[in-house]
Amino acid sequence: MSHNSTAASLLRDVGLMADGPVTWGRPVHHSGPGVYLVELTTPLATAPLDLARVGKWLERVPQLQLDGVRPASKDLLHRLGSFWLPSQPVLFAGSTAGSVGGRVAAVARTVPGDRRPAASGLWLHFLRNLADLRVWWAATDASEEYEDALLDAFEAGVPASDRAALPDATLTLPWAVLRSPSGARKATGISNALLPEVKAPEPPPISRIVDLPEAEADGARDEAKRSRRPSPGRGAGRIAAAAAYAAQGSPRKAPEPVYLSPEGQDRLQAELDSLLAERPEVIKRIATAREHGDLKENAEYHAAREEQGFLEGRIRSLEATLKVAVLVAPTERGAQVGLGSRVRVEVDGEQSTMQVVGSAEADSREGRISSVSPVGAALMGRRVGDAVTILTPGGEVRYTVVEIE
Repeated sequence: MSHNSTAASLLRDVGLMADGPVTWGRPVHHSGPGVYLVELTTPLATAPLDLARVGKWLERVPQLQLDGVRPASKDLLHRLGSFWLPSQPVLFAGSTAGSVGGRVAAVARTVPGDRRPAASGLWLHFLRNLADLRVWWAATDASEEYEDALLDAFEAGVPASDRAALPDATLTLPWAVLRSPSGARKATGISNALLPEVKAPEPPPISRIVDLPEAEADGARDEAKRSRRPSPGRGAGRIAAAAAYAAQGSPRKAPEPVYLSPEGQDRLQAELDSLLAERPEVIKRIATAREHGDLKENAEYHAAREEQGFLEGRIRSLEATLKVAVLVAPTERGAQVGLGSRVRVEVDGEQSTMQVVGSAEADSREGRISSVSPVGAALMGRRVGDAVTILTPGGEVRYTVVEIE
């Protein structure tokens, strides 16, 4: 495959009929599902980025960070440019199960920082030469599968010299593609690139109207008496209703922190390392399965893609957990039950050992119980000799602490 694969050649390489091109910003006349590619007319040695556009993006999104800190416009521009592939004209690839023309138009009109109508082509908006971009597309009902195939074909055509110059050489995607269909993401170091999702306020509670016979409404018969004899509690109902309505708009309680024992942190890190090592083999199986025929009817390919989806989902979950985890260890090993303690308990004359851990590492099959479970919560803070009684669906169960490790 050529080292400067064009959009049309990539579409042909995966078995699709290329259509186009049209200039970026002009209508794409295809209202059905399919894939699309955005390319330059010719490869460029460096990224033609507009510093003013990058600066407006940075000013518009105050939460945006680069490597965990608020960057200057030039630092952000330099990071964007560091992912440029000088030998490749193709800058972006996408797919949609809806209208290709509608999706491309949505990408083109999305303001940097906005989530809608389509933020997937964010980096394209920072180029000075948008008028030089062209859009190619192809119709297919298996749009996501062919997007994945296009990205693999693109990666195969990138020379080793270009890959070696990337900040993250483990994932080679077109310059403006930030994630693969399976969920794998470029390690750009840029976080909070989009404005927070704005939720519409909840509507006020709707009063229920009940029809009653005339003069039977609550208090209607005694209205004259009540008007002559003021009640000290008058208006209390309105105050209570107002308080209840105000409570609906109060901020939601922040999620509980993820607590990990030192052993739990090591265990999750080991699992993450294992999954990251497994990732190339799964990608290889997808590539092999793709060669066996039509992607839409290829059961082996879909099985491999499903496996990749589970793999990437677990990787993201582990990375998120380890990133925000609070490491907790007992202050005095064996003195009392704490997070990470191994506890030998006696129940009905029989002894068993369990470890009290955070909810993120709980696994009853391995003898690890969550510190927020009924048993775990009851054991926390207990000492040797203490007994606790747990109410279960089968009745009361008495646990006696025999030993704490």
